[in-house]
Amino acid sequence: MKNTIDSIKDVYPDSEFQSYSFWQKRIKEYLDPPESINPTVFLFVGGYAIAILAIWEWYQGIWPLPLLVSLAFLALHMEGTVIHDACHKAAHPNKWINQAMGHGAAILLGFSFPVFTRVHLQHHSHVNDPKNDPDHIVSTFGPVWLIAPRFFYHEYFFFQRKLWRKFELMQWGIERSIFITIVLLGIKFNFMNVIYNLWFGPALMVGVTLGIFFDYLPHRPFLARNKWKNARVYPSRVMNILIMGQNYHLVHHLWPSIPWFEYKLAYEATKPLLDQKGSPQRMGIFETKNDSFNFLYDIFIGIRSHKKNRSKMRPLANFIPNKRWRKKWIYLLHNTAVIPEKE
Repeated sequence: MKNTIDSIKDVYPDSEFQSYSFWQKRIKEYLDPPESINPTVFLFVGGYAIAILAIWEWYQGIWPLPLLVSLAFLALHMEGTVIHDACHKAAHPNKWINQAMGHGAAILLGFSFPVFTRVHLQHHSHVNDPKNDPDHIVSTFGPVWLIAPRFFYHEYFFFQRKLWRKFELMQWGIERSIFITIVLLGIKFNFMNVIYNLWFGPALMVGVTLGIFFDYLPHRPFLARNKWKNARVYPSRVMNILIMGQNYHLVHHLWPSIPWFEYKLAYEATKPLLDQKGSPQRMGIFETKNDSFNFLYDIFIGIRSHKKNRSKMRPLANFIPNKRWRKKWIYLLHNTAVIPEKE
């Protein structure tokens, strides 16, 4: 680690070490827009190239299906990072190219860029707020292995809250029309097998991956609203590559304009500050019995109440014939309830 809290304190007085401007200066170099040619551009182009390769080899009939599915998964996984950075205007310094990358990534993923952008920004504004954080519902309304289908809630949230601006409804219509057109052409010209195997299937796997590493793991146990503690960091060089920096998710929430490939560097530059603020810097799954219990609960059930004594799942106890099991059900609801702190 480049800087420790002690080494920095040796150089700077306590008053300056504590100041907000001190840390803004240290983080400034990472807040600037990325270069025109940057890793996110390579992800965008590479994702499309790999997707085209997978489709080409499908029709060649030489490469095995598991390899083709893996390539399709990799292509979509790469585009997941592109759409995320584009919605924060961190994919490219040119706003039109940034927009094009966001829309292009969305089309390959089967998403809508305006929906993703507006809903994701709502998440940033209301982290772990059960009523206003759309990702809180995604993470706490069912088992982790079924997290992908819950992303459809984003579309509902977008329209229910009327989040669109200017031409975004038109953009949504165009992207949804493209999606429907591809499916209809697949039915008419008999290439639905390609769509199922190299698009829908890998997209489902990517949905699970994004759900776990963008939503579930970074924000669990879903209690903190304080900006220094509402997400976490779990440093790892391997994970940094595999999930493209999302193991430094707290850094992203604190400074959203930092591109994914600089999360690790920004974390190393600000670790003393995160230490000082008590920010969570471990995965926090098996640290205590309670952590382990809640993680296992999320894998198999995962539906979280937000009121211990007025859970919407409490009436289900009336259908349990055995009194002892009714009590266990209520006890389970009490112990798995998520009641985030007030800001």
